[in-house]
Amino acid sequence: MVRAESLRDKQRLRRIEAVTDAALSRLDAADLFDELLDRVRDLLQVDTAAILLLDVPARQLVATAAKGLEEEVRQGFRISIGRGFAGRIALTQQPVIIEQVTSDNVVNPILLQTGVQSLLGVPIIARSELVGVLHVGTLTPRRFTPDDVRLLELVADRVSLASRARANTLDQATALALQRSLIPTQLPEVPGLEMAGRYVPGHASGVGGDWYDVFTLPSGWLGVVMGDVSGHGLQSAVVMGRVRSALRAYALVCDDPAEALTLLDRKVVHFEAGSLTTALYAMISPDASTVHVSLAGHPRPVLVDSGEPTTMLPAHIDPPLGLGTRQPQRRTTTLDFPPGAVLVFYTDGLVERRGELLDVGMARLMASVPLAPVETVCQTVMTTLDTEHPDDDIALLAIRRLTN
Repeated sequence: MVRAESLRDKQRLRRIEAVTDAALSRLDAADLFDELLDRVRDLLQVDTAAILLLDVPARQLVATAAKGLEEEVRQGFRISIGRGFAGRIALTQQPVIIEQVTSDNVVNPILLQTGVQSLLGVPIIARSELVGVLHVGTLTPRRFTPDDVRLLELVADRVSLASRARANTLDQATALALQRSLIPTQLPEVPGLEMAGRYVPGHASGVGGDWYDVFTLPSGWLGVVMGDVSGHGLQSAVVMGRVRSALRAYALVCDDPAEALTLLDRKVVHFEAGSLTTALYAMISPDASTVHVSLAGHPRPVLVDSGEPTTMLPAHIDPPLGLGTRQPQRRTTTLDFPPGAVLVFYTDGLVERRGELLDVGMARLMASVPLAPVETVCQTVMTTLDTEHPDDDIALLAIRRLTN
C-alpha cells in the first residue's frame, strides 16, 4: 500500500515537472501552446486537447491551438460565453467534466464529428480575469479524476502566462490597443436609458472597419454612431479611427445629424479617397422620448415596442460617404422612442450572408430581437444570427428606454 502511494506521488511529481519545466518559458506563445498540448495529451493519456482564448469585445471564445482537433483552429471556430461545453466553463469559471458527449451537452460540430466520448475542461484565468478555456477529450469513455483536473489547471496557468506574452508582441499590442481605443469598453450611463454593445472582427488581426460610438453632447442630447469603412484589417481600422474622430468633432458644432454627416462626407471625399463608408448618426433627446436620425448608406435600425410589431425605423437612406459625386441632400428623420422600447443599431455583417438575399437576413434579425434588457437583446441576436463564423466585421448596439 505504501509502495503504491509512493509510486502515485512520483507520477504526480513527474506530471507537475513536465508542465512547469523552465525550458518552456523560452518558447514563443504559439510553440508553447503546441508543446503544452502535446505534453498534456501524453500525461493524461487523452486523444484531443484544445485552447480557446477569449475575444473580449465579442464575448466569444476563439480556437487558438489544438491537437486532435486542428480543424477548430483552421476554421477559426468561435463559441459564445455560456453556450456549449467551452462556453459553460467560461461562464462559470469552474472545471466541467462530461463523461458521455452528446449533441445535448456539446454544440461544437467538430467535437461531434471527431467522435470524442468524454471531455474535461478548465478555465484559463489571469489576474482574476477570464482568458480562455483549455479542454481535453478521449475517443473512448473516460472518468476524469480530481488529479486530472488539478494537472489541467496547472497547464491552464502556463497558458495564461503565454497568452499575456503573446499580447505583448509589438504588432499584436498595436492592433489590440487600436481596437480598444475605437470600440467602447464601457458605455456611458445615461438616465432613462440602458445600453449594451458587441463587436466581432471578421479579420484575423482582430480589428476592422466597423465601429459604434455613444457620447453625451453639451446640449444634453445623446449622440449615437454606427459605421462601416470598406475593407478589413489594420488599414481599415486606421481610416475608421479618423472618421470616428471627425464625426465626434462635427457633432459638437451641429444640432442636426444630416448636417454632421454632410460635413463628414466632405472630409472622407477629400482626405480618405477610395474609402467608401456607411454611417448612421442619431441624437436622442435629454428626456429620451425623441430620436433624430440620419443614414448615409447604412441599414435602418430596428425598433421593438410592447404590443406593436417589430419594425425598421422609417428613416431615409441617403448615399454612403466618400462617393465623390455631387454632394447629396442629406435628410434627418424625427421619431418617437416609446417607454420600454428597444432600438437596435447594427452593421451589415450581422445580416448579410453569402448566397442569400439581404431581405432574408433582415427578416431573421427582426424576428430575433426580444423586448428585454439590452444584454439579453445582444446575447439573443448574436446567438440567433450565428455570429461565431463571421464573413465580415459585426457591430451591434442595443438601447432601451426605461419605463421609470
